[in-house]
Amino acid sequence: MADRKGIESPSLGLLALEGRGLLDIAALIAATPYLATAPRGPRHAVMVLPGLGADDRSTFALRQFLSRLGYDVQGWGRGRNIRPADADLSALVDQASDLKARSGTPVSLVGWSRGGILAREVARRLPQDIRLVVTLGSPFAAPGASNVRALWSLLTGQPYTPPSAERVSQLAAPIPVPSTSIFTRQDGVVAWRACLEQEGDRRENVEVRTTHLGLGFHPPALWVVADRLAQPLGSWAPFKPAPHLAPFFPKTSA
Repeated sequence: MADRKGIESPSLGLLALEGRGLLDIAALIAATPYLATAPRGPRHAVMVLPGLGADDRSTFALRQFLSRLGYDVQGWGRGRNIRPADADLSALVDQASDLKARSGTPVSLVGWSRGGILAREVARRLPQDIRLVVTLGSPFAAPGASNVRALWSLLTGQPYTPPSAERVSQLAAPIPVPSTSIFTRQDGVVAWRACLEQEGDRRENVEVRTTHLGLGFHPPALWVVADRLAQPLGSWAPFKPAPHLAPFFPKTSA
């Protein structure tokens, strides 16, 4: 099924293969010593938002990794991500604003899938308090191009209503802070093309080799998150893996 932009949802074949991403949990354990050498930046608050139907338990590995790098990391603390987006957005804006006020420095937001869409909207409302946004498999450019319709109905008891064309355009528009979209062409949950940022000043897309379910455990994806958070406040450069890491990142154009 295509969304309003004509972007097709992932095939059922890709969806059936999503379980492969769980293999990244074992890979993450094996890569732990090397990930300990990931770039580290100034200590600041980082909020991590889970995907549709998930809660903070799903981002435990990602949050632990970032905590070990020295950041003040917290989950979103709102249970399962199953409510209409507007039901959480105001609370998340208040949460980010409070974090910034308490720490004295802008907050970084990391969002997985639907959590990334929410993170971008928080940054849109609160650009002065947000340092940067990193999304993992977040279909902000075409939210309807996914295989989550049945899951939404199962979790909420409500039929899935695709966003209007106007709303899709609003979600896809660039946000006023640095943003990095991490995506995978093997995504069986959301269309990878729906995760693409409009590349430009302080905006980029980084491809990795995993599935949607694996993004929060995939060592190269975690390395990208660390690299982005390590950038000094007020400066930005596109992600470029070191030569010894380049083989883990596809050399492709979106």
